[in-house]
Order: sequence, then structure tokens, then C-alpha cells
Amino acid sequence: MKPEIIPTHTVSCFHCGEDCEELMIVSEDKSFCCQGCKLVYEVLSENDLCNYYDIANHPGESQRSKKLQSNRFDYLEDIETANLLLDFQNETESHLTFHIPIIHCASCIWLLENLHQIHSGVFSSRVDFLKKKVQIKLIRDKITVKELVSLLSTIGYEPQINLSNLDKKQGVGLDKRLIQRLAVAGFCFGNMMLFSIPEYFSEADLIDSSFRGLFSYLNVILAIPVVVYSASDYYRSAWNSLKQKQINMDVPIVLGIIALFVYSLWEIFAFQRSGYMDSLGGLLFFLLLGKIYQQKTFSTLEFDRDYKSYFPIAVTKIVKDQEDVIPLAKLQVGDVILVRDEELIPADSLLLSTMASIDYSFVTGEEVPVPKQKGELVYAGGRQKGAAILLTVQKSPSQGYLTDLWNNETFEKGKERLLEPLSTKISAVFTWSVLFIAVSSFAYWAFIDFSIAIKVFASVLIVACPCALAMSTPFTLGNTLRIFGKSKFYLKNASVVERLALIDTVVFDKTGTLTDPANAKINYIGEVLSDESKAVLKSMVERSTHPLSNRINHWLGNVTGLALDQIEEIKGSGIQAGFKNQIFKLGSRKFTGFISLINNQAGNIVSLTVEGQELGCFFIESGLREKASEVVERLKSDYEIHLLSGDYAHEQLYLEEKLGSGITYNFKQSPSDKLSYLKDLNINHHSLMVGDGLNDAGALQESQVGVAISDRVSHFSPASDAIMDSEVFGMIPNFLSFAKSSRHIIKASFILSLLYNFVGLSLAVQGLLSPVICAILMPLSSVSVVVFTTLTTNYVAWKKDLLTFKLF
Repeated sequence: MKPEIIPTHTVSCFHCGEDCEELMIVSEDKSFCCQGCKLVYEVLSENDLCNYYDIANHPGESQRSKKLQSNRFDYLEDIETANLLLDFQNETESHLTFHIPIIHCASCIWLLENLHQIHSGVFSSRVDFLKKKVQIKLIRDKITVKELVSLLSTIGYEPQINLSNLDKKQGVGLDKRLIQRLAVAGFCFGNMMLFSIPEYFSEADLIDSSFRGLFSYLNVILAIPVVVYSASDYYRSAWNSLKQKQINMDVPIVLGIIALFVYSLWEIFAFQRSGYMDSLGGLLFFLLLGKIYQQKTFSTLEFDRDYKSYFPIAVTKIVKDQEDVIPLAKLQVGDVILVRDEELIPADSLLLSTMASIDYSFVTGEEVPVPKQKGELVYAGGRQKGAAILLTVQKSPSQGYLTDLWNNETFEKGKERLLEPLSTKISAVFTWSVLFIAVSSFAYWAFIDFSIAIKVFASVLIVACPCALAMSTPFTLGNTLRIFGKSKFYLKNASVVERLALIDTVVFDKTGTLTDPANAKINYIGEVLSDESKAVLKSMVERSTHPLSNRINHWLGNVTGLALDQIEEIKGSGIQAGFKNQIFKLGSRKFTGFISLINNQAGNIVSLTVEGQELGCFFIESGLREKASEVVERLKSDYEIHLLSGDYAHEQLYLEEKLGSGITYNFKQSPSDKLSYLKDLNINHHSLMVGDGLNDAGALQESQVGVAISDRVSHFSPASDAIMDSEVFGMIPNFLSFAKSSRHIIKASFILSLLYNFVGLSLAVQGLLSPVICAILMPLSSVSVVVFTTLTTNYVAWKKDLLTFKLF
């Protein structure tokens, strides 16, 4: 059925809400301002996604000015151009991240995260509201990049694509709509104050009385855009909340705005008085100003986390055949990098080595390694399995992209936030309480002075500020996160701080965690190693990231390695390599088949065999990390301490001598044993697992908080909740103490906010506060919470030696 087109001037578009100025397109009893809006509705209707319109009133973006040429995105048919947009690609799927500036409400999030219902080629989409971006995973055989971009454009969410700027980070800007609403409110408020000057000086005869009525009517005209346009976000939020049978913090504000506006109209037109239109303009102006302040502060937190290297990747760069470890930020396109076994590939690169085996489980969740040949493209986020490889960087590395991978929801299952529900519950109870107080105060004053009753009703609704309660948790945790980062303790997200605060048990891995390979002593017993055997051994250990391999590598010195036929590292067991059709094995006695009796030697035993023939053993006596004894001693008073190790128990006496009693020791623990141990421990405890991420990834994920400590921060486990630079190992007690203090600061900020509201409400119910003063106090309460949490967390961090300055 062809849609009917009729002239109109008053109907709003069902999709975007704009007036249908000259022509109105009617289809399925819905009115649209243009063909573009009608097309978006039809796409959603065909896919049973019209719930989009239930979440918000007129949620869509106007399509009237959008161009509808079919060839707009033809440039994406070029494979090389389309590939510039990709974060990752394999035989079956592609991953992309688009910046979509018009994302502005819950409806946008809902629709973009339901793209799979519109097109079967999209199997996952996730929106980051603060950054205005969406991460999309698509099936290559079902949809192309061009088709995806066209689909997004069709439903009104055209991505911002600038191919010359793809490697540059998109900042988080302020909402332009909010700026426009503030501008309207500010303009009207200023003029309403100007027209109300005679009322401010009513005792002086400043102007003829006949003009006072005119100025009051002009104030009404100026108030209409403020009430209708500037306050529209509050109406939308309150309405959506009521539709879901809930009461949010915007409901009292809307009631206060309506009450003040209606009463002012009544006074002006019924009694020829001045009303409170100027107060209403000031109310909206200061409310929106406070909203911009909150948005700007949240954006700053996000900006700091993105741009201040909170993802501490170090990269091994090859310069004139020499290895040079540099930070990720200094890596440039064209650089040649060395990536060892289990290390993360930091940027899209071309493979220079003959072959590689890349594990993309960090990106796709699939743990089957993908073979790559020389000259093929290897994507950032992959992990090399086996021998070290050489790569040349093709794309500037993005710490933001790698952080998103690390923060994948897959690794957060079962680890829920602990404190945010508290603020949510308080806000809900608080809002109902405010409504009750406002109605009771109105009923009391209505019998005494109705004009005061209206002022009291509006003042109570506006001065109450549950948003200060809601802000205390994210701002405290956000600042704590930032301070930890400055101290080289890098947390995945703010919820990790919450879990750290409740820890009662600390579990340490031994090798590479409590012990430091650089402090170890090594003793070799067995056949004299030939130069060729040493060269083979050198090639094996220098391709491994295990602490014991690193120690043997150091013991071998400047021996030059040989090219091996194959090399494989088996977690928790050892390394296997082929050379001249012979199999070399280095690792545990069980793995190598080493059965000879060994004298009572202290230390870890690493045996070496060739084709099953025993060559000898390395006895590596562990050397504790600097301050390890001090760390354990300080933790004993507040936490249960457990130690897990894959080694034999021959070092227990040495460890007990160094670390003291009161520690639960567990030796001969395989990776699966460590995982089971943490599962049992978590039944009655909140555990913190500190490991090196090599043989204990499962245990790190199973613990309430898993911390991967590393001397080379290019190697870590995605299952870890935090990465700790080995330099700050001695600060572990300080970190745990600071996390607990952060929780106390949140509670203190709750008390501060409640105290402010108690005082404000007490004055408001007595009629001692005007609505405009309440509108100023409301954002000031939010400012006070932010200032309090920032200063307090910085001060506590300074007291605990986490900051080198006092407050700022």
C-alpha cells in the first residue's frame, strides 16, 4: 500500500519527533516527516524491533537532511580500504569498532545491541555509551563491511568514518544537545532576570506599573522554551522510569518544574502578579550546568584511563640485531619486534618469520591456535605459541583496543560488583522519601499560605539530591583506579577495587612470584655439555618466558643459539624441541623421563634429556624477591596466607625460615590442582591470587581477584584482574589497605550527602529556600562529593606512600 502524503503543520514525526513542516507521510497509522524516518521504522517493524519506540519517546535521529544515494559507501567495496576499519579478521568472522556520535539514550543502546535481530550476519554488538562507540562482530560470509555500514546508516546510526584518521584516538566530547539546552536556558534566564528587575526593587518606583504586567507576559514567553525544550531530557527520563514502574531521581525534579510553572501562570494571569518564571529559568540553567559538570568529570576519568598508559605493554624492538625493550607508546609503524612464546602481539603486523602459531582466544574465545605463514597479517591481541617470531608493525598500536580486549566480559563471569547496588537502593528509598516530604509539606502550608506551599513543594523536590549519592561510588573508585595506575598496579576496572576491599585470604604462587629468578643460584650436575648442546639449550630457554628458563638462559651467558626444527612449551611440564632428528626435553623429571637418583640438592630440579637419554639436571635454589619476607609478615596479621607451588617440598624448610610460620604450604600443584584449590578456598573465603600468569591462569580467574605479577609486562594472562609491575611487589599490603580505605571513603561520602540533604530539606520545608537557590545548591552538592572523594583518596594514598605529593 502506497503511503498517503497530506499537508500538515502540527503533527510530530513518530520516529524522530520533529514537526512535519510541509508534508506528512502516513504509513500504518504512523506519521513521518520524511521518507528516511519512514524507512527506519519499516526496517525495525519488519524485524519485530518496535520495542525501540517504547524505551523513549521519539528516540530516533531525524533523517530529513540525510542523503539516500545508494552509492554512498561504494568505497568500502575496496578490500584494502575496508580492512583499514577491521580490529580483527579470520576465515569466519570480522571485528570492527565504530564511533557513532548520535548515541544519546537507552533506546540507542538497545537497538545497536540488537543488530543481530535485524541481520543474521551480525552475531554480537556491544555499546560503550561514554565513548559513543559500538563494537560489532560479524560473519564474513553473510555481510560485508559496506553492507554493515549501510545498515547502520539506514536505521539512523551512521558511523563516523575518517580513513585518514583511523589510528587517532577518539576523545569523549560533551553532548551537543545538552550544550544547546543549556544555551537556551541561559539566554532565557538572563532576559527573565532583566525583565524582573522592577520586582527585585519593588519598594522603589523604578518603572510605571503598566509595564510590570507586560514584563510578566514576556517572562511567560521566555519560560516556554525553557520548560518545553531545555527540560525535555528530564521529562523523557522520568517518563521512561514510570513506564518501568520505577521512580528515578528525575521524577521529583519534573514535578518541581511543573508545579513552579503552573503556579506562576496562575499568579500572572489570575492575579496579575509577577510569578516565579525567573526562578524557573535559573532552576533549569543551574541544573543543566551541574549535569555538564558531571559529564565532563566522567569524561576526564575516561580520558585519563585511555591516554595515560594504563595498559602497560612493553615491546621487544629489534634495532641492529639488538633487543631493546620499549613502552608500547613508542612503537611506530615499520618497527621490527620480537614476540616470544605466550607474549601478546601489540599491533597489527606482518609476519617476518617462516611460520607462527597464533592463539586468538583473547579476541574470539576460541583456543585453537591459527597457523600463519611468512608475509601474512597478524592482528593485535593474538598470542604467539611456540618459538619466538619477528614481526614488522603495520598499524599504530592502540592501548584502548587492547584494554577493551583485556576487559572482555568473558573474563568477568561470576565476579559481580559489590557496592553499586547499595547506592542504587539508597537512591530509590531516598526518592520516595523526598516525594513523601514534599507532599506532606505542601499539605501543611496549603492551609496557611498557598503561594508558600507551592514554593516549599518545588524547593523540597529540587534541593534533594540523590545524584550525589549515586556519584560517590564511581568517583571514589575512579580516582582509586588512577592512583593505583600511577603506582604501577594496573587494575582492569573499578569493580576490582571493590573486590579488593573484601579480601580476607592471600594466595601466592612461588616460582616467579615470591621468588625472583634474578636472585636464584644455579648448579648443574651431569654430563659435560658440548658446545652444540649448549647452543640447542640456549635456543630452547631464550624462547620461553618461564622464570626457571630465564635463569638457565642467564647461566648460559653469551652462547649463540641454533635454528631448531620445532619447539613447544607444555605448561607446567617443560620445553620440547627438535634438532637433527633428535628430541630434546627440558623440564620436570616426569616430563623428561629422568629417573636417576638425585643427591639431596636444594632448589628446583630441571632435568635435560636427549632421545630419552639423561644428560643432567639443573638445581636452581630460589632466591626470594626483595621485601618478600616483609610483605608476608605484614599481611599475616589481617589475612590468611597460602603458598602454592608446582615444585617438590624440598624448599619448605628454607621458606619457613625466611617467611616464618603461619603459612599454609602446598607443593606439587599442577595448574589444574591450583584451580581446584582456589575453588575450595572460595567456598568460605574471599581470595586474592598473586601469580605470574604462566601456569596459574585458571587459578587467577577462579580467585575473587587475580593479580599477575611480571618483570616483563608484555606477558600476562587475560584472566587476571590486575597486572603488577614486579618493582612494586613490596607495596601489596599498601594496595590492599588503600582499597579498604576507599570503601570507607564511599561510606563517608554517603554520610556527607545525606547530611547535606537533611539540612537542605529542613530549610526547604520551612519555606526558607527559594527554588532557584535550591537549583544552585543541588549541583553544588555533587561538586562537594567529587571534591571530598578526590581530596580524601589522594590524602589517604599519600599517607600510604602511593603518591609522592600530598593532595594534588
